[in-house]
Amino acid sequence: MDHLVGGADELGWVALKALLLYLTVVIGFRLGQRRSLADMSAFDFVAAVAVGSIVGRVPNAHDASYLAGFATLVAVLSAHAVLTRLRHFPAVGRLLDQSPRLLVADGQALPAELRRCGLTLGDLHGLLRRQGVAELAEVRYAILEPRGQLSIIRRAGAEPPELVRAALASA
Repeated sequence: MDHLVGGADELGWVALKALLLYLTVVIGFRLGQRRSLADMSAFDFVAAVAVGSIVGRVPNAHDASYLAGFATLVAVLSAHAVLTRLRHFPAVGRLLDQSPRLLVADGQALPAELRRCGLTLGDLHGLLRRQGVAELAEVRYAILEPRGQLSIIRRAGAEPPELVRAALASA
């Protein structure tokens, strides 16, 4: 029966390790960059999954102490902090961050760019509807941003707006 429910002393140590690891992660994230889940890049997501895995495994592992979990968390959070800062260098930023992708130009979907992004025309239509677009002809430019949001530039003047030129240059 002890294998099924465990001993009270063991449960106490598991709970204490979990609490300490949780507090370690909270402090680590408070010291790090402020980002919302919607703004997570691929490497932010990997760091979050790694942290979750550590916090989920270490308290229940008989061969892993809090200090081992702490050291692992510090290593992952430190590597993430270094990568976050290295992104400011253009060469590293190009490796870690995706470029914005132009999906619609002058009311016309760009099938090659949709394929490149792994989207179908139906996916694009759904994203546009969420932005309040009823007809593709209303859209001058639709840009898939590096973090997965869709920016819509509605029809206006003849010249592309300044913030759109960068996306056009990368297309």
